[in-house]
Amino acid sequence: MNKKLSYVLVTPYAIQKSRTGGILARLFSRTDLELAGAQIFAPDAAFTNTYSEALRQRTAANQPPILADYVKQHFSPSDGKPHRALLLVFRGDNPCDQLHNICGHFNTQKVEIDALCGETIRDTYSDLIYSDDNPNEVRYFEPAVLTPRNQEEADSDLRLFAGFLEGKENLVQNVTYPDPSKIERTLVIIKPDNWVYNSLRPGAIIDIFSRTGLRIIGLKAHRFSLAQALEFYGPVEEILCKKLSPRYGKKAKELLEKECGFTLSETLADTLTKTYGVDCAVDQFHQIVEFMSGKRPCGQSKEEMEKLGEIKCMILVYEGENAVAKIRDVLGPTNPLEAPDGTVRREFGLNVMVNTAHASDSAESYEREQGIVQVNKNMTCAIIKEYLGG
Repeated sequence: MNKKLSYVLVTPYAIQKSRTGGILARLFSRTDLELAGAQIFAPDAAFTNTYSEALRQRTAANQPPILADYVKQHFSPSDGKPHRALLLVFRGDNPCDQLHNICGHFNTQKVEIDALCGETIRDTYSDLIYSDDNPNEVRYFEPAVLTPRNQEEADSDLRLFAGFLEGKENLVQNVTYPDPSKIERTLVIIKPDNWVYNSLRPGAIIDIFSRTGLRIIGLKAHRFSLAQALEFYGPVEEILCKKLSPRYGKKAKELLEKECGFTLSETLADTLTKTYGVDCAVDQFHQIVEFMSGKRPCGQSKEEMEKLGEIKCMILVYEGENAVAKIRDVLGPTNPLEAPDGTVRREFGLNVMVNTAHASDSAESYEREQGIVQVNKNMTCAIIKEYLGG
């Protein structure tokens, strides 16, 4: 069966209320679908009107067009300020059915509170409240997510999304701060160990980061090329050589002395550190590069170096006061075993290499890292267009 694409659209209100992580955890852990693309974008009035009208035309004749009305009212810019929405594109077999079952149905009839449950995303995060005086009057409505019911609707909507997203930047900065000098951006990578199989881990990690109160202004699914991984982690190689080569040299010296039965000279011990020790440290660096890109750098052609890897991660950009320090505090130290309880690395990390997430350690590091992974470029539009045949 050919793999199809469908989508889930997270509403601006759900993003503003930091419900993104919880929603993603449900989506990633309860389907066998692949996350093909993800992008935060700011709908304009023209896009909103077109999308709203499409939803209105799909509304049954005997049902109120509450979803279409909601989109028209809450997705458009207000007072000239755009709102952030999050598009998640999934690939797999029967994606519409899978996503619709997880997102949940809308019950347009008044429901007693004791009959509610938290089985679906909408059960947990959406609200549909009718007036006590008029059972047909909606007093408050928040859907949390939108997803198409069938493949025809999905393809039509994806074509609309692709047309709007083409040429758009990946970062949505829609807030004017009282003191911009206090505002920082920082880059977070949810590493490949969280994507080995479908689980709630990526969403749960984002949920932990939400305690910082920072805003997610950019997000994308990313596959590191070998060249990107080498450049991104390049500064680590020198650190590893300084830190690890003496350890490996000492260990080699002890093993040789035990095997040969005599004490090695300091000159020979120093040679072991500069040769065997350095080689071992470089190998550790290559393991990090392989972990992030899926390839070792040795013997690769230039074409292979630039080719996107098969291993997926997710890149997010957070914005706000003291963003770097706030994210690093919630992330925890490099070694998960030394991380405080409740931090991302303590909860999900395994060791110093498989430590679940990366975060910029300074504003300067953010500037360097965001350039390498090209945070302002997103492949979601291209993925949709390729699926639709251009």
